[in-house]
Amino acid sequence: MKEIKTIGVFFGGKSPEHDISIITGELIISVLKKMPEYNVVPVYLDKQEKFFISDELDSLAFFSADNYQSKLSGLGAYSLDLDASESCLVFSKKSLFSKKIIKIDLAFPAFHGNLGEDGSIQGLFNVFNIPYIGCDVTPSAIAMNKILTKIFHQGLNIPTTKFVAYSRSQWEEKKAAILEEIKTGLQWPVFVKPPHLGSSIGITKVSDLKNLEQACEVALHYDDQLLVEESVENLVDLTCAVRGYKNPQASLIQESAFSSDLFSYEDKYLDDGGAQLGNAEKKMIIPANLDEETIKNIQAVSLKVYGALGCSGIARFDFLYNKVTKQYFANEINPLPGTLYHHLWEKSGVMIDELVRGLIEDALIRQAEKDASTHSFASEVLGQLKSLKLAHK
Repeated sequence: MKEIKTIGVFFGGKSPEHDISIITGELIISVLKKMPEYNVVPVYLDKQEKFFISDELDSLAFFSADNYQSKLSGLGAYSLDLDASESCLVFSKKSLFSKKIIKIDLAFPAFHGNLGEDGSIQGLFNVFNIPYIGCDVTPSAIAMNKILTKIFHQGLNIPTTKFVAYSRSQWEEKKAAILEEIKTGLQWPVFVKPPHLGSSIGITKVSDLKNLEQACEVALHYDDQLLVEESVENLVDLTCAVRGYKNPQASLIQESAFSSDLFSYEDKYLDDGGAQLGNAEKKMIIPANLDEETIKNIQAVSLKVYGALGCSGIARFDFLYNKVTKQYFANEINPLPGTLYHHLWEKSGVMIDELVRGLIEDALIRQAEKDASTHSFASEVLGQLKSLKLAHK
């Protein structure tokens, strides 16, 4: 396997979940800094898609300061060199008298949301043929699209809530017809969502036609598609995390208790320190208060989807559970859980240093398998061009 010297932790990005990505990135950096065999490089991508690399970026204190934007400007942005021959990422920054170069052997993405968690940055890593943590392009792209996720669940005969989906252009062309279709095709209440976002951003629960149009407009403010799905009443929000590559392991089930009908951004990240960050212990029950059969079923479904989708490294699976009817519905897949969902793994007996080391090992094994594949094919097509009609004369 490839020898790894420098790990780049990528965080920030052009996404509404930019701030959550910073928290995840800083957590990962703090863990990696305790591993003396690696050189850890913080790689921050700002909202204008400029790369900043500096040891000063390895602390949340830098980003919580009021003047951090001006401090960033003082550091100066790096550019990514487009020579893919070295099988590493090469960043450079020119000054008046010198050029500073930083090479990264393994990428640890900590992005959340679009342009980072959706396969975009993973495609870049593939082009440069470097190992990276987490899911590959295809599972990332499908998991970060709530519409495709639901279609995928349907294909595996896994229960998911009834839904309809539209593009922004469809909404603009036939808004009245879409509202009527939602009214007649789905049962109230419904949830209206931007399908490419996480952290409950842009999601609205609607119980009547009067508020439906505004909810759709809010979702389309953040996305170019629109998802509307039936609500699950008597709701309990359940989460199962999965890690590993060759022999994936499912975590315990987490039950999230919240006061409203929606596990909101505030519930996840602000109230009592944030349930998604593992701090709001009063709002989390681990293991969940479920019967043994339901627990095994949800863990089995999580592992089934993880394998069928081709996930690797780590992912999180969310379920909606009706505590009266005892029915569960597969909801969302998160290919890079916030803060790696380390609190759930710790409750499951996996400490964060073991979790991170396992992710690195998985990435190296997967890269070795990629390198073992043949990417060339001997062909005589070009030599026969003179006999083809399409040959340039």
